[in-house]
Amino acid sequence: MIGDWAPGLKTGRLEGMDVPRLLLINPSSSLVNMTKTSRSRWSHYRVWKPLGLMMLAGLTPKDWQTSIVDENLGAPDYRSLPRPDLVGITAFTSQANRAYDIAACFRVLGVPVVMGGIHATMCHEEAAERVDSVVTGEAEEVWAEILDDVTCGRLKGLYEGGLADISKVRAARHDLLPSKYAFGAIQTTRGCPLNCSFCSVTAFNGARYRQRPIPDVISEFRLIKEKRIFVVDDNLIGTAPAQISRSKELFRALAEAKLSKQWIAQTTINFADDEELLELAAKAGCVGVFIGFESPTPEGLAEIGKRFNLSQARDFPASVRRIHRHHMMVAGSFMIGLDADGKGIGRRIARASSDYGVDNINVSFLTPLPGTRLWDEMKADARIPLDRFPQDWKYYTLMHPVARYQSFSLEGVIQEMTACNRSFYSAPRMAARMAGSIYSHRSPLFNLVHNLSSRRNSRLLTKAYADFSRDQGERFLQTPVVQV
Repeated sequence: MIGDWAPGLKTGRLEGMDVPRLLLINPSSSLVNMTKTSRSRWSHYRVWKPLGLMMLAGLTPKDWQTSIVDENLGAPDYRSLPRPDLVGITAFTSQANRAYDIAACFRVLGVPVVMGGIHATMCHEEAAERVDSVVTGEAEEVWAEILDDVTCGRLKGLYEGGLADISKVRAARHDLLPSKYAFGAIQTTRGCPLNCSFCSVTAFNGARYRQRPIPDVISEFRLIKEKRIFVVDDNLIGTAPAQISRSKELFRALAEAKLSKQWIAQTTINFADDEELLELAAKAGCVGVFIGFESPTPEGLAEIGKRFNLSQARDFPASVRRIHRHHMMVAGSFMIGLDADGKGIGRRIARASSDYGVDNINVSFLTPLPGTRLWDEMKADARIPLDRFPQDWKYYTLMHPVARYQSFSLEGVIQEMTACNRSFYSAPRMAARMAGSIYSHRSPLFNLVHNLSSRRNSRLLTKAYADFSRDQGERFLQTPVVQV
């Protein structure tokens, strides 16, 4: 059985049944490899389930044997496996190189490979040269057609999925992955109306905020075995009054279902504006939210098109305190390398994060990703020195500096990142956060684990940056040629 040849892999195949095999693969991330996450005892807190593949598995008829490999938990020897009839691969941009390697392995064996996801959508011509078929957009609307075409030997080179009707999306196959994750995963909405310049969510999932029926969400919550769940929505509550009202209905339904689940989610800062919303979220099992602060300066927020954070003269520390009062953690997202940033931005972000009172931070380098306005702008200005594709995609992890930053050299922007992490994860600041977490009952043990894991990863990245700067530094010094 396939369950014997991959780490913890489970299969939906019935013994003795001669059925077609579908193998769905989430390629390993170069960032996971760089921080040695898959080999760390904290790994299950840092690796998320490939929900997109799980959802495709849920759409696949039972007369297919369906298996999922998440390489971030370990990759099998594919050449030693029973031959699948179709391989499906998803990939973020930083996974593209590994995705192409996997595709080549199976294509040599004559196995058709279909690739989808955000990178294949934004770079479909590149992907089409390396796989048999590319799916752009959301795959739900075309998945049945793909399986039929494979069965009949008429697989097309391109399927345009567009935006799916998520009111008809089936529950994901939560049974096909091993129990090596701290969190289960579920999606309740798609799309984001903010359209920030650095983000490709709007280009991929659209600006229209789409919501799954609440009964379907509750039913899928029941299928998830993990006690903790990551709600992967890019913006769980939305921004409009009708979207907030729907979120309240969802939280009421979750609380009434008494599922005994704890969950975390991504949301905008307006989550803190509505006391009823906060109370309902806590009753529904929310223990933490991930909020995109992005920049500690008004100029930085205006530059990336996130003026939403500036509305209503918002008081960030007060907003975080309101969330904390309901025993929910707050993790903050920031970026380094904006044109508005100046020397000292790393320590400024660390200081602002501490002033806001957030429990953890995720700081990335401003990264031009295909499909974003930032990509178009930086490409036009010849500010992307790492442009040997596809091999350079492995650096587009958000944790590598891949662009020329207006105010920083390569070494300078790395120093800012290092200073930020050293300051925020200093022993005194971590002790203060842990004390606050214990005082307000904000999952102190998980908070401690998350901080220690983040501190460890930041130190591993600091060591990796020395190698990166040595290997790629000269490319940042070359005189850019602006295309006109």
